[in-house]
Amino acid sequence: MQKLSHLFKGLIKYLIAGVLVIVPLYPKFPLITIPGTYVAIRFEDLLMMMLAILTFLNVAPRLKTFLNDKIIRAFLIFFGVGAVSLIGGIFITQTVNPALGILHWLRRVEYIIPFLALLSLTKDAGISKNLNYYLKILIIVVFVAFIYGLGQRYLGFPIIITQNEEYSKGIALRWTPGSHINSTFAGHYDLAAYLVIILPIFLATLFLIKDKLSRFFIILSAGGGLWLLVNSLSRIAQISYLLAVGLTFLFIKKFWQLAVVLAISLAIIVMSGSLGARFQRFFEVFSRKIGQINYYVLADESVLPVRKPGSSITTPTPAPVFEDRSVSIRLNVEWPRSIRAFLKNPLLGSGYSSINLATDNDYLRLLGETGILGFLSFFLIFVPIGQLILKIFPLYKYFSGADLGFMAGAIGGIAGTFISAFFIDLFEASKLAITFWFILGYIVIMARNAVYDKKH
Repeated sequence: MQKLSHLFKGLIKYLIAGVLVIVPLYPKFPLITIPGTYVAIRFEDLLMMMLAILTFLNVAPRLKTFLNDKIIRAFLIFFGVGAVSLIGGIFITQTVNPALGILHWLRRVEYIIPFLALLSLTKDAGISKNLNYYLKILIIVVFVAFIYGLGQRYLGFPIIITQNEEYSKGIALRWTPGSHINSTFAGHYDLAAYLVIILPIFLATLFLIKDKLSRFFIILSAGGGLWLLVNSLSRIAQISYLLAVGLTFLFIKKFWQLAVVLAISLAIIVMSGSLGARFQRFFEVFSRKIGQINYYVLADESVLPVRKPGSSITTPTPAPVFEDRSVSIRLNVEWPRSIRAFLKNPLLGSGYSSINLATDNDYLRLLGETGILGFLSFFLIFVPIGQLILKIFPLYKYFSGADLGFMAGAIGGIAGTFISAFFIDLFEASKLAITFWFILGYIVIMARNAVYDKKH
């Protein structure tokens, strides 16, 4: 039995490595299409299913103990509320197609499999030693994504996205001047959010390790990642990245290094003409909106001008509409749609898949699809995780070198992800969500190992 358990742990290690490579780098080509929807089963889904089976076999002998974990129970509550919300959407509000709704619910479960796989290895002494192995994989992944992004911009490499039903069939597009860089991701927002959570880890580790060759490769990968981040043209991601890096370097008490990284990052952002123009337009639109606030004016009706019979009035030329397209879509279409979905059933929402288009605010999506109970149960997951993280502060007392760089960067990146989620749908995007739960899982197991070591 012990040999079998050792085999499962080895397979889980390499399957997780496969997930970290294939999920972000393999384009979203459909493998099996689901009739009546544009949801498709892809190669990454088969990989995740294999990881789920191995994880279950690994925890089966101690399943009761595994399920008694506070974090696992919080997940069970969240997915239980989601299932009840889905049933309500099917039978009460009738806002959900049953097959599509179940698929959306299963996708949420699928994305946390790396987290569960890592938690199944929590007491394995070798799991912390695997960190350098996984870091090297992430460095290679970001660098390959950078090379592919360069190819899209300068060599006509194909772009595969899933932003609508037609594109989700795997249609190859080409980059056009002024547009976003997607690299191997299904959308530029997914790419940008992925880099927000990864780059702080690289940058922190860069200043905490001494091996010159490793630092050289980190600089190459981090530089390429920053180029991708800027050329994704995601404004919220730029802000989230800067805040994430700031937190990361505060955690490791590297203040002049933070100044250098911020100066270089801001210089690259400013030199990007397209991104700078988008930021400028946003602030101009905001200032104009403030200046257009209407005030009520009381006037005597008798003094208002009266049109004389037979006179003609020249129709004035309408003023050009000055707006930011992304902001307008959110404020006028996507966010109101989510609020309407929430109001149909404030307690449980209108069910998974009831908001079938982008929301560009994951918190509003949570409320719209799963209601107040779903919203609260989601954040309940982070209560025991947050309590655990607080036990290992300040981080530099428990970790050093690459371990410290990972923990500080990962926590900073997680914070940046929560900021980005105010303007991007993240936890439904597989390439980001799967990596997010992997990194969060690693935070948990390293924190638990540190707390255990301190007690013993």
